[in-house]
Amino acid sequence: MTKIERIQTGVRMEKRLVKVLKGTAEYLDMSLGDLLEGIVLHAFDGKSPVFSDETRSKIATLKVVYGCELDATMSHNLSE
Repeated sequence: MTKIERIQTGVRMEKRLVKVLKGTAEYLDMSLGDLLEGIVLHAFDGKSPVFSDETRSKIATLKVVYGCELDATMSHNLSE
């Protein structure tokens, strides 16, 4: 294990996306921070996080439940 220091951060994200992330973290029995760290570390290495087919199916279901229609093509075109 690599020893790290974590800090509390306040970030703003789209509400429905956060609900899907929280649901995914709960489904995977991990914290939201751990899920986000994993996603970001993969992205910084130019890789996609690898979710099982079952997890991707759960994410798709959560997106429907929370009305989250966002996808990667929209990442730089969001406004409040």
